[in-house]
Amino acid sequence: MTDSIWKLQTGVSMSQETAQEVAKIACALKSLSAYVTLMHENEDAPEELQQLVDEGLEAMKKIFVW
Repeated sequence: MTDSIWKLQTGVSMSQETAQEVAKIACALKSLSAYVTLMHENEDAPEELQQLVDEGLEAMKKIFVW
């Protein structure tokens, strides 16, 4: 298997398999964030969704370095 592109934050400990699964969630959140940002510019996305995505991204920042 290739090296992971995701680097864990200092002090975060988890198996490589778990990190890979959590990284999938992080990728989905980043994609959703980009989508919500685009839609928000068009005023089609509710503020609650943007807040939820932002909270998810903040949670991922506690696990991964990006």
